[in-house]
Amino acid sequence: MRSIPTRTPIPFLVLAIFLLLAGLWAGLMRLGWRLPALTPSLAMAHGPLMISGFLGTLITLERAVALKQRWMYLPPLLAGFGGVLTLLVRIPAVGPILLIIASLGGVMILFEIVRRETALHTVTMFLGALTWFAGNLLWLFGRPVFQVVFFWQAFLVLTIAGERLELSRVLRPSQFQKILFCVIILIFLAGTVYTPFDLQAGTRLIGAALLALAVWSIRSDLAWKNLRHKLPLTRYIAWCLVLGFIWLGIGGGLSLGFGAQVAGPRYDAVLHTVFVGFVISMIFGHAPIIFPAILGLPINFQGGFYVHLALLHISLMLRVLADYTNLHTLRMWGGLFNEVALLVFLGTTVVSIRESLTVQK
Repeated sequence: MRSIPTRTPIPFLVLAIFLLLAGLWAGLMRLGWRLPALTPSLAMAHGPLMISGFLGTLITLERAVALKQRWMYLPPLLAGFGGVLTLLVRIPAVGPILLIIASLGGVMILFEIVRRETALHTVTMFLGALTWFAGNLLWLFGRPVFQVVFFWQAFLVLTIAGERLELSRVLRPSQFQKILFCVIILIFLAGTVYTPFDLQAGTRLIGAALLALAVWSIRSDLAWKNLRHKLPLTRYIAWCLVLGFIWLGIGGGLSLGFGAQVAGPRYDAVLHTVFVGFVISMIFGHAPIIFPAILGLPINFQGGFYVHLALLHISLMLRVLADYTNLHTLRMWGGLFNEVALLVFLGTTVVSIRESLTVQK
């Protein structure tokens, strides 16, 4: 019988899931669903809770577990408590300050990773950690969220891009592919840094880079090669990643074509094509790899995994369609089922882990 390891990071995961649920509740409020405001700042905390709180905790936790350094558990702890204080405490600066320290810790972790292995993929992830830190600083000093969100977006995009580059090394990308990747990342970073000075120009640069990165993945990412893999789990992961890249290209195309959006339905569309269509789909795909690494427990793949994957992408299609046709009710339902897909994913993952443990008894 296989049991849960004694030094398991389950308390960190519980904290991350709490922030996820709070962020989802806040998201429904922002969509227009009439729900109780559990805290005064809940509705406005949707972005920080989801990105710096939930994902910041999860990403830094994964690295702490992998590197097995005690001090590295401090950033996910601070990210978790920073998210909680952002949610609960009326003093505005308390939560953001903890999140800044957490993101600085994330930078230190990536610095150590780059020191151990200086490579294109590790440097890309290090740049992602820097943009997370910069975004949290801008947020603390009162920059509007429609500017800060580009730095948070860069944190996730660069983190995922670096991880995908590392996993796709088996394809042995050519020197030209690597140079092209570097150019795309530099354009993306230039656009991100430029947004506080010229929002329109910065946004279009970001859009061009995201579109180019999605196209670059067709030739260079392992996922496209695995769509017809004989192993069901590998094939499922590939579909998650490929659909994510498609949404990344769509999000980039929207930013390139329509420019910056600061509020309203089109703002909703351009953000969630990347944050939901790309990032969440990538989480769905990487979860069967990441969760066993964090928990030391296997995941038993089942065909039901495709339910939350299909629900996520179909509901996002409806949401984006509603954003560009001013169908507010459809947008609300699309957003609701985005969140239902995430909850189904959590439930399916828990069930699959339990089934794996049962099989091993």
